Amino acid sequence: MKTKEAGSLAVNAHVAGWVEEMAKLCRPDRVVWCDGSEEERKRLTDEAVRRGEVIRLNEEKLPGCLYSRSAENDVARTEHLTFICTNNREDAGPTNNWMDPAEAYGKLGAIFDGSMKGRTMYVVPFLMGPKGSPLVKVGIQLTDSLYVVLNMRVMTRMGRIALEELGQNGSFTRCLHGKADLDIQRRFICHFPQDNAVWSVGSAYGGNALLGKKCLALRIGSYLGREQGWLAEHMLILGIESPDGKVDYVTAAFPSQCGKTNLAMLVPPPALKGYKIWTVGDDIAWLYPGADGRLWAVNPEAGFFGVAPGTNRKSNPNALATIQKNTIFTNVVLKDDGTVWWEGLEDPPLEGTDWRGRRWTPASGEKGAHPNSRFTAPLLQCPSVSPEWNNPKGVPVSAIIFGGRREKVDPLVYESFHWRHGVYAGATMGSETTAAAVGHTGVLRRDPMAMLPFCGYHVGDYFRHWLEMGKRLSNPPRIFHVNWFRQDKGGKYLWPGFGENLRVLLWILERAKGKGPARESPIGYLPVPEALNVSGLDVSRETLEELLKVDRGGWLEEAESQTEFFKKIGDRLPKELVKEQTDLVRRLAAVHE
Repeated sequence: MKTKEAGSLAVNAHVAGWVEEMAKLCRPDRVVWCDGSEEERKRLTDEAVRRGEVIRLNEEKLPGCLYSRSAENDVARTEHLTFICTNNREDAGPTNNWMDPAEAYGKLGAIFDGSMKGRTMYVVPFLMGPKGSPLVKVGIQLTDSLYVVLNMRVMTRMGRIALEELGQNGSFTRCLHGKADLDIQRRFICHFPQDNAVWSVGSAYGGNALLGKKCLALRIGSYLGREQGWLAEHMLILGIESPDGKVDYVTAAFPSQCGKTNLAMLVPPPALKGYKIWTVGDDIAWLYPGADGRLWAVNPEAGFFGVAPGTNRKSNPNALATIQKNTIFTNVVLKDDGTVWWEGLEDPPLEGTDWRGRRWTPASGEKGAHPNSRFTAPLLQCPSVSPEWNNPKGVPVSAIIFGGRREKVDPLVYESFHWRHGVYAGATMGSETTAAAVGHTGVLRRDPMAMLPFCGYHVGDYFRHWLEMGKRLSNPPRIFHVNWFRQDKGGKYLWPGFGENLRVLLWILERAKGKGPARESPIGYLPVPEALNVSGLDVSRETLEELLKVDRGGWLEEAESQTEFFKKIGDRLPKELVKEQTDLVRRLAAVHE
């Protein structure tokens, strides 16, 4: 094995020893240490282009942008091949796949053995969270994918900064990744919470291969959060600035492809002049109790890994502005002029090359971009990026919002009665499935706090941790639930969504401050119709009342459906949540239709 040394990088003995051990297993021809420099970015990009891993896009129209196409069997998170590897199977819980750690190391070790012969192993030191943050975590990812290296540069604080933060400390997340042969039969994403380690093999898709993201920041992060007294959540963080210059911050949890990135980059509608939205993060929030009794939120990431289809000037103009340079596009349509296109963007090109690498026209009868095609872009390029995005302390949270994609039952917005009731609302969230995960779409599944695929330990213990966190806050944020996707009998969306969602956020902030008119219902506090500013919208009084309606029969069925999910959790389900459900049914029963 020919090795390129770490050069001027200060590498401690813990890191050096682990890298050497993994190199002996994988047997690459070279080991290259990444320092995060601009010179390195240019060199690695040139190398990736030469190898055919990426294609340079039109430098005049999309400067610094790259195009990548993944294997057809490697286009989304493979949740059925994702495992939590704990010594005690029960600790992984009923919502995770479990594998014995010794079995996992043995099985994946056999695949990794010699898998990097003829390849280069890249050592990628990275930070999750701002340097100096009380929650900052250091990871070291080893990978044989230049695509992964280039994406990690965008999504994390990568290189020298991470090694400096680590110093001589041996506490870092050991992230081993290899493409191997991209055989789905030899694909595994294994998390070892008790070892602070992740091994991923057989995939180059972002959610499976960018190990700082879902793997460290959520699955390992949630375990560390429970041990250390904080929360790792699948949440956006945004600031809402009022015309008088006051900024309030909210976090919001939605399953993939339910508008999280769109909400994080929301552009206020013309009718709400003077308001500004500040984007702190669009996907992951680390939450901790501050000395002031409030909950504080930190974005551990430095970029966006967003879903391309449906992103357009109406849904997310800030995202479009963000991705005009220095962006990596994956599995979209490659146009003949060296630019890109996806469904929902604008009028399609006359022809191009689809995500599979085949010639494509609008008449081809198939989508040109994969439904889960992506863009990877630096957070700093977003026009609405918050000045506080890199604040080590984070931002104080006034409200927590849960939501999903539901055609009916869930109203546009409601407020929980108290923290425990809010935890119940988050724990019983349901949403129709999307293309971000392998499997069927349009199927309702329970997705507690939008963390079903990402919680690194027993979900019942996770709910308990949420309940305990509330007790540590003397001034906790209020908890709300929203549903932008309610439809009428004809399948038409009742709420316009996108930028108009700010109207709902303003009511939420009013309620968080102890103001804002509301009426009590069996499921929580709902805005009275007059409380929502709908001036200039094509939303009638009747439509607004339908959006805020509590369907007694539908909610009784909902409670019954939740019971099945609760049964699955078993005896670690907190009794407080069972009581919340019992109280809900009692309140519904007391309502006369």
